[in-house]
Amino acid sequence: MVTLVTGVAGFIGFSLARSLLADGEPVLGIDSVNDYYDPGLKEARLRILAAFPGFTFHRRDLADSGLVDFITRQHPDVTAIIHLAAQAGVRHSLVNPYAYVQSNIQAHVVMLELARALPGLRNFVYASSSSVYGANRQTPFSVDDPVTRPISLYAATKRADELLTYTYSHLFRFPAIGLRFFTVYGPWGRPDMAVYLFTDAILAGRPIDVFNDGEMWRDFTYIDDIVDGIRAAALRPPPPDPDGVPHAVHNLGNHRPEKLMDVIAIIERALNRKAQINFRPLQPGDVLSSCADIETSRRDLGFEPRTNLAEGLPRFVAWFRDYHRR
Repeated sequence: MVTLVTGVAGFIGFSLARSLLADGEPVLGIDSVNDYYDPGLKEARLRILAAFPGFTFHRRDLADSGLVDFITRQHPDVTAIIHLAAQAGVRHSLVNPYAYVQSNIQAHVVMLELARALPGLRNFVYASSSSVYGANRQTPFSVDDPVTRPISLYAATKRADELLTYTYSHLFRFPAIGLRFFTVYGPWGRPDMAVYLFTDAILAGRPIDVFNDGEMWRDFTYIDDIVDGIRAAALRPPPPDPDGVPHAVHNLGNHRPEKLMDVIAIIERALNRKAQINFRPLQPGDVLSSCADIETSRRDLGFEPRTNLAEGLPRFVAWFRDYHRR
């Protein structure tokens, strides 16, 4: 039994793969290791994974349809696909829309074709995003809410992934679970995320940009809780829905929105430094608040987040200072 993890050099993919490998489970990792953010950080993650004897890695572009034939020939023993690779970032989608179509839609279809082709596949788990809730003003966000008003291209591509997967699951009857992640943070996190940017700027004495006068709330979710949720999803293929389609979508969040200014205050205390703040208007594609309704993921996956910001942010700051020697 081998688990295929895409985006394995990324934040969540690396954290998941390391958890699986530490438990003695073999992992086949795929990543293009692109330069959306510092490839050095991605290579550092890969060096840690390479130390595990059960890790196999291929540096490949997931949008290449030839990957289907390559994996089915070279690794026919794959029994689960956990597809986490994507072009992330709401604001970057305003600058480079083609990257999102290539990485989030074309590559997703390639992975669905692979799922269709693997004879021993038990489950297909894929990353969606809380961004799909778009202009939804009702919180907490429930998987039963309509998600027809995405307000960024990134969100639209992730919603497209959900629809595409439902269609494949309907046509070819393989089980699939989409996971809508809510603002994931923690050690080895992405440099384009707010927690990383704030920590870096405060240590360097640079001002940080805070949008909408700080009147923004996010459901920050610690990486270890996300990994637990993904692993639970991989072990629990969804039963058929009323139409006979074995597809489900779940929220993975902390179910506790935090005000952005409170997040900054915790980072300040962890660093023992004050932030210089530039207040700026709300940016296109941003939402004011996010909060996950996790009742279905509690019921179906046994998901229960355990780490609050007061614990998780100091852990991230400690990792940041160690990694950057600051």
